[in-house]
Amino acid sequence: LVPKGHELTCKNTVSLQELAAHPLITYVKGFAERTELDRTFVQADLDPTIVFAATDADVIKTYVRLGLGVGVISKMAYDPVVDSDLVMIDARSLFQDDIAYIGFTRTLYFRQYMYDFIEHLAPHLSTELIQKAQGTKQNDHVSKLVDEIVLPLR
Repeated sequence: LVPKGHELTCKNTVSLQELAAHPLITYVKGFAERTELDRTFVQADLDPTIVFAATDADVIKTYVRLGLGVGVISKMAYDPVVDSDLVMIDARSLFQDDIAYIGFTRTLYFRQYMYDFIEHLAPHLSTELIQKAQGTKQNDHVSKLVDEIVLPLR
């Protein structure tokens, strides 16, 4: 993510070497995106300069707007309307996809809005599947319930 007019805006994609040549602004260590970012640069034997790290994509975007570096954020955190002053450069080919997990205790009482929210977030997790998972006694049984599901990629 760069401000309009940045030298990287003339590119449709960017290489790891090009990315590492700029000061980076990204998530703090511990976020899945940051872990993947660090791993990718280590595997490529590159040592990027991370000038700022934040827990929130809006903070990262603010630092990018101030011209402090190139932002590395999740694609879903970019809104082309709200962030029209910024340019999203496709870097998906540089990093592996992350998988988000939903966790809950087996004793949680689910209300309908909770099922609705989960199904909206992850359509492959039906109410019936969630109830089956909640009724299991061991984590490996939950894994067996979901192992065969093909995850939708966006």
